Amino acid sequence: MSTSGTGHGGQGGAFPARSRQSGAHNRFLIKLTIISTLGGLLFGYDTGVISGALLYMKTDLSLTPFTEALVVSSLLFPGAALGALLGGKLADALGRKGSLLVCAGLFFFGALICAIAPNVPIMTMGRIILGFGVGAAAATVPLYLAEMAPAHRRGRMVTINELMIVTGQFLAFAMNAVLDRIIQDPNVWRWMLGVAIIPAVALFIGMFFLPDSPRWYAVRGRLDDTRRVLDLSRDPAEAAEEYNIIAEHAKRDVSEDKGVAMRDLRAYPWMRRILWIGCGLATVQQATGINTVNYYAPTILEDTGLGASAALVLTVTVGIVAIIGTIIGIILLGYFNRRPLLLTGFIGVAAGHTILSASFLLPESPFRSYLILAAMLVVVAFVQTFIGTLVWLLLSEIFPMTLRGFAMGIAVFVLWTVNAAISFAFPPLVATLGATWTFALFALINVGSIVFVYRFAPETRGRTLEELEDDFRVHDAAHFVHEAPAGVRGS
Repeated sequence: MSTSGTGHGGQGGAFPARSRQSGAHNRFLIKLTIISTLGGLLFGYDTGVISGALLYMKTDLSLTPFTEALVVSSLLFPGAALGALLGGKLADALGRKGSLLVCAGLFFFGALICAIAPNVPIMTMGRIILGFGVGAAAATVPLYLAEMAPAHRRGRMVTINELMIVTGQFLAFAMNAVLDRIIQDPNVWRWMLGVAIIPAVALFIGMFFLPDSPRWYAVRGRLDDTRRVLDLSRDPAEAAEEYNIIAEHAKRDVSEDKGVAMRDLRAYPWMRRILWIGCGLATVQQATGINTVNYYAPTILEDTGLGASAALVLTVTVGIVAIIGTIIGIILLGYFNRRPLLLTGFIGVAAGHTILSASFLLPESPFRSYLILAAMLVVVAFVQTFIGTLVWLLLSEIFPMTLRGFAMGIAVFVLWTVNAAISFAFPPLVATLGATWTFALFALINVGSIVFVYRFAPETRGRTLEELEDDFRVHDAAHFVHEAPAGVRGS
C-alpha cells in the first residue's frame, strides 16, 4: 500500500475511505472526547477564574501590583510552560492516557492548595502546580484526540477541546458572578478557586475507562493493541487500512529513530523545520493578546468606571462570545481549509485591537465603557472562531510520530512562555504607554502574524497524520501543501 505524500494537489492516496461508523463506534468516540477534554475544561476554568478572584484576593492577601502579577503569571510561567515539557515527555513515556491521569492529580492538588492558601507564597505554589496540570493537559489532550480520531473527523474532534477550554473559562466567569451574589464574604475567592476540584476528580476516574492511542502503541511494538483500539472506533475495513498505514510508518520511524528526541532533531533537518513552524504558530496564537482579555477584563472594565460587580457580570459576555465563536469555528472546519480560516482570524484580531486602541481616546462615559467591551468581544470572537481552534489543531497534526509528544511539549512550552510574558508585562505596559498605545502595539504585532501564517502554515485538512509526515519530509517550508485534496469531505 502506498503511503507517499500527496504533493500539491492529489486525492491523498493513503487517506482512508470515509465510512459509515456504527452506533457503538460513535458512542466510543463521544465518550472518549467528553472524558479527555475535561482536561481542556480545567485548563479553561483555572486560567479564567483568577480574573474575578483577584478583585477580592487583593485585599485578603494584601496584593501589590507586583504580587498581583506574580499570582496571575505563576500559573503560566513557570507553571504551564514547564508543565508542557512535562506533559510532552510523559505523553511519550507513559502514553497519552498516563499523562492525563497525572494531569488530573495536578489539577486536584493545585486547586486545593489555592483554595486554602493563607498567603502569597502558598498561593503562588498552588498556582504553579495548577500550571503544571494546565500545561501538561494542553500538550496531551489534542495529541490524544488527533491520534484517536478517524481522519475525516480529526478536525472537529480535536477542536472540541478548544470548546471545552472556552466553556471552562465561561464557567469560571459565571461561577465568579454567581458566588459573588450568594456568598457575601471577602473570602468568596476561595470558593471560586476550589470548585475546580470536582472536574479534576471526574477526569481521573474517567481516564481509567479509556485506552491509549493506537499510534503510541504502534511505536512501542504493541501492534495488537493498535488494532484493538482502531476496531473500537472504525468499521473493519477502515480499521484494517489505517492499521496497515500506522504499522508501516511506525516500523520505518522506529528504525530511523536515534532513540533520543534531541538527537533526532539534530539528525533530521525536516524535523527541526516543522518544530520551528510549530513554535511560530504557538507564538502568534498568544500574540493575539487574547489572554489580556481573559485575565484582565474585569480590571479593564472596572478602570473605565464600572463597579466591580457590574464588571464581573459583563465579563460573562466574554465567555459567551468565546463559546459561540468556537462552535462556529468547529462548524466552519467542515467546509473550509485551515489556512484561509487562520488568515481571516488574524486580520479580524488586528482590526479589533485597532478599535480597542482608539476607544481609550474617548472621554470617560458609559458609552466608552461599552465600546471598550464591544472591541474586546471582537478580538475574542475572531480569536476563538478562527485562531484558537486552528492553532491547537495544527499543533496536534504536524509533528512526526516518534517525537510527537516531545515536540508538542516544546511548542506548548513556547506558547505558555509567550502567554506569561504578555500577561506579566501587560499591567506595567499599560501604566507606561497607556491603553491606547498598548493595544495599538498588539494590532501591529498581529499584522506580522498574518505574514508568518501566509508563508509557513501548511494545509492539513483531508490528510492522515502519516501523509502529512511524508509531505514534511520531502518539502521545505515554502513548498508545503497549501491546499486540501480535491473533493475532500469532513474536517
